[in-house]
Amino acid sequence: MDIFLLILGLALILGGANFLTDGSAALAQRFRVPEFIVGLTIVAVGTSTPELVVSVLSAAAGNSDVAIGNIVGSNIFNVFLILGVCALIASLPLTGGNIRRDLPFLTAVSVLLLLLTSDRLLGLGEVDAIGRIDGIVMLLLYIALIRYTIRAERRTAAQATQTTQTEKPQRSRSLWLIVVMIAGGLAGLIFGGELFLDSATAIARALGVSESVIAITLVAGGTSLPELASSVVSLLKGKSEMALGNVIGSNIANILLILGLSATIHPLTLGGITRIDLLTVLLSSVLLFVTAFTFRRKAVDRWEGAIFLVIYALYIGYLVR
Repeated sequence: MDIFLLILGLALILGGANFLTDGSAALAQRFRVPEFIVGLTIVAVGTSTPELVVSVLSAAAGNSDVAIGNIVGSNIFNVFLILGVCALIASLPLTGGNIRRDLPFLTAVSVLLLLLTSDRLLGLGEVDAIGRIDGIVMLLLYIALIRYTIRAERRTAAQATQTTQTEKPQRSRSLWLIVVMIAGGLAGLIFGGELFLDSATAIARALGVSESVIAITLVAGGTSLPELASSVVSLLKGKSEMALGNVIGSNIANILLILGLSATIHPLTLGGITRIDLLTVLLSSVLLFVTAFTFRRKAVDRWEGAIFLVIYALYIGYLVR
């Protein structure tokens, strides 16, 4: 039965990713919104729903380490595994806006997370924690950042449109169909991810796999399955900007929106989350930014994707040693 549910969950994930990608692309075409913005907002926040549910409920129940650990693990997974896999399939081109704005923003947000959880190191308290005021500031920063990014991308898109006036507008799908495709795609990703995670965990336990390995690999990766599926499918459909926007947007939303909301509900303490884990989150952001200037410039190429996957494997090996 677990194997059947595993296959069913995988089918829902793939089908949901397909519908979400097509619906999001149609939305971008209909309203002439850059695909990167759709990936950064609708797709990123939508696929981060599992992290949102887990972290907010954990914060409300007082399980701070679960709330923070979920986000830390997801952000590491998103960059090193998801972008690593995507880059092996095809190089991910980086735009000028990615290099000047989006990747520095992601790196700054990762630095902010490290600073907010370093109270003892900075002499600001006896316990490393993200307080309610910190949470409110993070939420405000997220709103301001998304608003600024959307305005900047629209200006860039408007300039590009002026230089390509000869292009004929394509007929777009009706709005109700687009909404159904996006909502149905998200539902398939979320419910399929839950089925896949639950059944995979049951199979692993039946095979004698330890609880620690299950928690670090299946649970951490399980909430990021929607991002993985939607990014890979977007890339296969030639929507590389949407795939990249999904990961960057998800990581920013995970820290500022989800942790911000969680900390506003209940102050978060680090618990079992170590400095190494937080530094690995920062490392993922820095290395992603560095890819713009190495090997094939302004792109995450296959070599860098392979390096990302090796780093993720080493990190998992460190955790289970």
